[in-house]
Amino acid sequence: MDKVYDVESDEDFQVKITTAGNKLVLIDFHATWCGPCKKIAPKFKQLSNQYPDVFFLKVDVDQCQNTAQAYSVSAMPTFVFVHRGNVKAKIRGADSNTLEQKLADLSQSIASSEPQDTGPSPVPGMVDLEPYIVEKNCLNESEDHPFKWVFEDNKDLYLESDCDPELLISLNFNQVIKLHSLKCQGPSNGHAPKTIKLFINQPSAMDFDSARDAVPLQELNLSSEDASEGNIISLKYVKLQTVNNITLFFPDNQGDEETTCIERLILYGKTVSRTNMGDFKRVSGKKGESH
Repeated sequence: MDKVYDVESDEDFQVKITTAGNKLVLIDFHATWCGPCKKIAPKFKQLSNQYPDVFFLKVDVDQCQNTAQAYSVSAMPTFVFVHRGNVKAKIRGADSNTLEQKLADLSQSIASSEPQDTGPSPVPGMVDLEPYIVEKNCLNESEDHPFKWVFEDNKDLYLESDCDPELLISLNFNQVIKLHSLKCQGPSNGHAPKTIKLFINQPSAMDFDSARDAVPLQELNLSSEDASEGNIISLKYVKLQTVNNITLFFPDNQGDEETTCIERLILYGKTVSRTNMGDFKRVSGKKGESH
């Protein structure tokens, strides 16, 4: 059975494309009165069976005018490739060879760029959320030891604050996540973090003044062992079920040293599936899936 999902409205499109998560999405913008659209439709269905890791959508431009306008569709058929909200390619016309080749190229490219499985997670049922982070910002990072090193499993590469112990880290996710726990590891020389103030879903980036004054969703106090051993710290999971972004404020360190160092930062959780894909799997005679 083909795995092509019919979009019934502009609102339905938003639901379905959100459900696609990290998958490559191939959208067929078509019209019922379009001859070339009907001609290439069987090929589109065939490709959906060949590429089970790709999310195939059919959008009737007359039923979903706002969606067609948003993707600048002016001729039918138009095929749009989308990954994580970004348009990767657009093909106008019913050229099945061009469509198939572009699909093969993008599928291979995206598959090779996705993070590889590193084995079972130390937190059952949860995964490292780093692959889902699309924006990473840090205030007061040292030029010699920048923020990017906290995601590398190498103690020679670490984040260090610049002119005082404070660090302010902001992370935005490419989809809604549930945050379960974290690991924040630092050296045993007193420079490892001590206090972590956690904020979520900030409408705009926080600065140090707002981080100092605002009430966090949770405040963590790491022991020297928690920091040096990289113990996993449980969070208020029931309050972290719908997270778009997080801010972590580090005001101090274990030894009241001049600078704070973080060797490794890992967030554990899972993505939120807003809609159960089982709802889209239809038997013959029902809406939602083309046959």
